[in-house]
Formats: sequence, structure tokens, C-alpha cells
Amino acid sequence: MPDATICAVATPPGRGGIGVVRLSGPDTGSLTEAVAGPLPAPRRASMRRFAGDDGSAIDEGLVLWFPGPHSFTGEDVAELHGHGGPVVMDRLLQRLLGLGARLADPGEFSQRAYVNGRMDLTRAEAIADLIEAGSESAARAAVRSLQGEFADTINGLVQRLTDQRVHLEAGIDFADEPLEGLALDNVTRSIEAIAAEVAATREAASRGQQLREGLSVVIAGRPNAGKSSLLNALAGRDAAIVTALAGTTRDVLESYLHLDGLPLRVLDTAGLREGGDVVEQEGVRRARQAMAAADRILMVVDDAAGDDAAVAPADWPRDTPVTVVYNKIDCSGRAPGQSAAGVAVSALTGAGMEALRDHLRSRLGADDTEAVFIARRRHLQALDAAAAHIDTALEAARAGAGEELVAESLGAAQASLGEITGAVTTEDLLGRIFSTFCIGK
Repeated sequence: MPDATICAVATPPGRGGIGVVRLSGPDTGSLTEAVAGPLPAPRRASMRRFAGDDGSAIDEGLVLWFPGPHSFTGEDVAELHGHGGPVVMDRLLQRLLGLGARLADPGEFSQRAYVNGRMDLTRAEAIADLIEAGSESAARAAVRSLQGEFADTINGLVQRLTDQRVHLEAGIDFADEPLEGLALDNVTRSIEAIAAEVAATREAASRGQQLREGLSVVIAGRPNAGKSSLLNALAGRDAAIVTALAGTTRDVLESYLHLDGLPLRVLDTAGLREGGDVVEQEGVRRARQAMAAADRILMVVDDAAGDDAAVAPADWPRDTPVTVVYNKIDCSGRAPGQSAAGVAVSALTGAGMEALRDHLRSRLGADDTEAVFIARRRHLQALDAAAAHIDTALEAARAGAGEELVAESLGAAQASLGEITGAVTTEDLLGRIFSTFCIGK
């Protein structure tokens, strides 16, 4: 980490009651004194006049002083709280830059906190995820990660792997003097328990990743089944054009909504049928592509038209869960609500729509978000790699391949888990992580 003192506006662009300029680095104290006079007592707000290079007043506001290492970044940190106008903030920033500070890169304050040991990568990423949270559930999950629950779980797994490696290494070193408890069968049972915990952690992280990025729900079915009407009913607005003309929807139309705090990306697709012009055929191809990538498909059936209007299960993607939605029950007379066959609704009148929302809440896990960690794709990839190495260790142990091979695979699993918290990392990884942060963070 360079020795430069960095500064940035830490509040959003635009006008507001308060704006904050943040500094961090070795010259923070002297730069703050040049602008706002003598430093206040640590962590005590003090009212000051902010002076320009000619001594004229830029603004009046509060100064906060956090001497390192007891600060967010582990370095000397100061904050200037002024009136939140863009001109005032820019003048303060330019004054500090003129005194020798450097404008912070995106996420550089958080990166310095990580480099200086003030937080691990999961906590650093949780800061950005908390800021960007699009729902209350995502915010709660981000707070849990920020408080260290995710890191504690990963560190616990690493410690258990370390314990097993110690047993294996002891077995190798004292091969001629067998020690109690070091039999490979005992180690195998312990590794099996670790594998189960890694799988549970992966499931919790996967749910957190879905909270962060949202789940994909595709609305599919024959032309004129009422797919666009269903999208409008779910969204509570006219998100899609609805006409009686078959083939009105020719491309994939996206709409974003929240289901009890669970972010959803709902895609309305072209009607599934053979034939049509080249544009409609392309729409059908994109519809099938979206279905294959979805977390769940709502297969809409025109209930008033009978079984001939349904889409055969052979057309459904093999690995994607499907909910059959019987639409237009205001014309067919079917009772609204859930059944073993699917959910009966009228997108026109709203009958059965709450039952459909309840069904989606249950199937997509909106009612069970308290035990998840906010997570990113890199976390899932690292957990998958760790699970694969642990499986390799188990195969070697069960085959009696020797303690050395088992220990080597467990070491690789440790390294994969270490990538999550930053115990094992690269400069390229850090660059990719912190480049997505706000400049003031």
C-alpha cells in the first residue's frame, strides 16, 4: 500500500443537509490542521471553520479525528462534515488535493482497512453489499456478514481442516509408533462431517447470493395464454403490452420486483409455438434460452381454452422447476388457489394472485432468509473448489491411498476457503473486488 494520503467525498452526489469529506494516511493530521485548525480530541466532534489557501472561509462544520491504528482504515483518519452542496464539497476536496492529498480510488478506504488487518474480505465486501442492498432481507444478510458470521463460519472450517491435517502429519511422522485417535478411519469420519458442513455453508451462501443478485422467474406458455397480463398483475403496473393479437410479445421483457424482500427478475417471453415469421421464431428461441437459465418457470395455461392450450412437459427444461399457472379462470369457472396440479388465477380480476405469491414465496425461499450470508459468485466458486478437494481427500482415505495424499487434498481445500476471507489472495483479486466499491468507501 502506498504511503500517500487519500481523500474523497464520502456522501452521495447532489445536494443535502450534510456532506462529508474523508481523509486517510500519514499526512491526515497536518492536512486537517491546515484546513480546520488544531486537531480535536480523538473521536469527539468539534465545530470548526474550513479555510481556503488564502485564509478565506470555505464553510463551517464539524471535524472528527481518528488517530491510527484505532480507525476504520488502521491509519490516521479525519472527516470534515460540511454543508452538503456540491460546490462546497468540491472546494474542500480541491483544497486538500492542493495540500498534497490524492483522490482515493474506488474502495481504497476499505482496501486499506483490509491490508492493515482491520477487516477480512468478507466484511469488506459486506460493506458494499449493505450499501447496495435492494431489499430488507439482503440488508439483514449483509449486516450478518459485516458482523463476522460468514468469516467465523469459514474460519471454523479452516481450523477443523487444520486439525485433521495435524493428525495426518502426526501419523506420518510417527508411522512406527501408532498414536491413539490417529487411525485413518477416525480421520475419515471427521472429514465426512466437515464435508457436510461445507455443503450447508454453500447452501446458505447460495441463498445469500440470490438475495444479492435476485432470482430469475420466467413466464412462458402458448400465445394468448395471458403471460403479459400475469406479468402486469405480479408487477402491479403495466409492464408489458397486452392485446388479443397472438405474438404481441416477440422478445424477452424484463421487470424487477420484490416479493416480501426477495428481489425477483421476472421475464415475459414470446409464446411457444411452431411456425411464425423469422422474428417470432427468434423470440421463441430466446424464450427457451431464458427458460433453461431460470430459477423457476411459471408455465401459463389458458384455462378457458382447455387442454389443447397447454404446453407439454416434454417442452420444459429438464433441470428447471416449473409451476403450472391456470389463467383466465374468470372465463373457465375454476376455483382460484393452489392445488396439486398448479395455481389457478385470473390475471384480469386478480383472483388467485395472492395464492400465486404465497406459492412463489414458499418455492423461492422468501420465508427463510434469516440463516443466510450475503455472498458473491467468487465465494460460491471457492466453496465448490473446497468441496471438490475434500471429496478427493475422502476418496483417497477410503481407498487407503495414504496419509500424504489425504493431507495434500485437505491443504488444497484450506487454500480455497482462505480465498473467501483473504487469508489466501492475489493482487488481481483485490483489484477486482475493491474496484466495484464507492469512491468514498
